Amino acid sequence: MNKTIPMRLIPLLVTAAFSGTAAASGFQLLEQSGSGLGNAYAGSAAVAENASTIYYNPAGMTELKNFEVSGGLTIVDASYKFSNNGSSTGVLSGNSDGGTVGYVPNGYMSMAVTKDIYLGLGIGVPFGLRSEYDSSWSGAAQSVLFDIKTVNLNPSVAWRATDWVSLGFGVNWQAIEAKYVRAAGTPSAGFAGSTATLKLNDNAWGWNVGALFKIGPATKVGISYRSAVKYDLGGNVAVTSNGSAAANGTTAFLNANGYSSGTKASVKLPDTFIFSVSHKLNEQWELLGDVSWTGWSSIPKIDIIRTSGVQSGAVAQTLDTEFRDTWRVATGVNYRLNSEWLLKGGIAYDQSPVKGETTRLASLPDNNRTWLSMGVQWKPSKSMTIDVGAAYLFVKDSNINNDQRAANRGLLKGSYEDRAILLSTQLSMAF
Repeated sequence: MNKTIPMRLIPLLVTAAFSGTAAASGFQLLEQSGSGLGNAYAGSAAVAENASTIYYNPAGMTELKNFEVSGGLTIVDASYKFSNNGSSTGVLSGNSDGGTVGYVPNGYMSMAVTKDIYLGLGIGVPFGLRSEYDSSWSGAAQSVLFDIKTVNLNPSVAWRATDWVSLGFGVNWQAIEAKYVRAAGTPSAGFAGSTATLKLNDNAWGWNVGALFKIGPATKVGISYRSAVKYDLGGNVAVTSNGSAAANGTTAFLNANGYSSGTKASVKLPDTFIFSVSHKLNEQWELLGDVSWTGWSSIPKIDIIRTSGVQSGAVAQTLDTEFRDTWRVATGVNYRLNSEWLLKGGIAYDQSPVKGETTRLASLPDNNRTWLSMGVQWKPSKSMTIDVGAAYLFVKDSNINNDQRAANRGLLKGSYEDRAILLSTQLSMAF
């Protein structure tokens, strides 16, 4: 809990600060490469077209050249437009758009140690979320700001066991920071500018494995699994009014940093399984497919517990997520114009972990979505590849009926109109 992070890794956490709004279901970030976006990440564990295979399936490194590096950035522009329809939130009122613009970077390196053994390193942000509303909107007592940042270091190894089977394994060091802001007070007495701010952080370990099967000269099948990562986060919660510390109840408990009390929370970020296929019909056409499962039920709720002051040990707040496990299916196609240019397309259906309107959170107004993607790949030389991709996410409009009146956070009732636009680029070098 609240473990010390080695100073040499702080620049990596700075990189993670660019992570933002999630595009995949929940707050998962599939955008671990810009090259895969053009196919809606269909075939992600089978294509092994650059060093980003380290994330999706480390066994794919055996398909790469002796030394490869790849880096990219995905921009996510998300919108969560709320329309009020029967909320009961006291002095709080008004609609708001909680969407923001987020940036998801990635970087990878792969090298051959022998003809059949490869080592690699990946750096990315597998989970992230930022929703931010007006400070006095109807749901401000439930959420004004919710910001999750992660960074993941993934050293990996791959082994070509036979000409048609490769195996891969990786370990993951992952750090997380979370910030949650909401209006504090009661609807009947008014909120009077009072704000509660929670900050938590931790780092933990996980692992991933994969296998790549070359069924024939034209067909590859990839499977991979990424473990869940269990965090015991520590931090502080502050209650402020007009810039000064205020009581949460009747008494303020301040530490040297001006926070009202220490806090802790436990959360297990979900595991993921991917099954992928790629098949070349001929020299021009390639078909891609993907089925993935994510174990979001690992987060049934999040209890935020005080760790100092006279209320130490008491639950300060519970986030009743009640998440369910989800499935995602994707299909894609590549068309090669010539030796330099490749056109990409893809479509995907992505299930949300949110069960319904009573458990939908203002901080995460998520719903099922359909991806429509396209991209282009350019090889200006034998050693360089540049990918550009774009996707539009048709997110199903969702209702919210989240009743937190018993906790003095009001009833938020209405509907959300959601959508997301993704733009990506990736530069890969092979030597």
